Amino acid sequence: MVDEIRDEFDAKVARGLAFLRRRLTGQYEVDDFGLDTDLTEHVFHPVLRLLYKNWFRTEVTGIEHVPSEGGALVVGNHSGTIALDALMLCLAVHDEHPEHRYLRLLAADFVFRLPMVSEIARKSGATLACNSDVDRLLHEGHLVGVFPEGFKGVGKHYSERYRLQRFGRAGFVSVALRNKAPIVPAAIVGAEEIYPKLGNIKPLARLLGAPYFPITPTFPWLGPLGLVPLPSKWLIHFGEPIDTTPWADQADDPAVVFNLADQVRETIQGMLHELLLRRPDPFAE
Repeated sequence: MVDEIRDEFDAKVARGLAFLRRRLTGQYEVDDFGLDTDLTEHVFHPVLRLLYKNWFRTEVTGIEHVPSEGGALVVGNHSGTIALDALMLCLAVHDEHPEHRYLRLLAADFVFRLPMVSEIARKSGATLACNSDVDRLLHEGHLVGVFPEGFKGVGKHYSERYRLQRFGRAGFVSVALRNKAPIVPAAIVGAEEIYPKLGNIKPLARLLGAPYFPITPTFPWLGPLGLVPLPSKWLIHFGEPIDTTPWADQADDPAVVFNLADQVRETIQGMLHELLLRRPDPFAE
């Protein structure tokens, strides 16, 4: 037993030294969008995995519905005051999928205006939510993560938990149709309880240039400790892909686009209801 612990420790030290050597000598790759897989796998993912496995006790189902190759849009519900759901969804795709695929998140320009956060977002694979970038990612065969609710979802009041907000202009559908990419609906249960938003200090939000300044049961009352998420139980389910090829030549037809967006929204809402029935207690094991 002692020998096994020592061998494991030696292996971790060796991996750590190898990582430092690569960083110092520049022997790592960064793609055109800024994704640094070496940094992501050896720094970002291990930290997120502590939350994913030990704190949120995440269970994933339906991972077989995520394509093993080729481009696709993974469309999920958004919530939680701080968008940890996006990070957990990325880790679920990478860790649970047999091909360990990367989910390239589309982020609002607000994310890329934040010091440090912008750099981390780029290096972990996120990119600005613009048509040209999405078209290129899908054309190159990447999985792209989309949260059509945007800040309306992540910043909604706790009383509206697990009720999807409006999907805006449904641009994600047009992108999927243009690229003949399947849409994989994803439902995330658990994020609503990590920072229950009870109020919003609008003057502070305007001062900081933020979409909202939340009041939760622990923030800002406990200071930095209020940023520790509550240990809710998470369930993530990937639904069956929606084939967009029958409407590929109708990407500019508002009726088709909004009808398909409604279909995706209703599918995710239905999956959320099913997951909530499986998890009656938000903080159960």
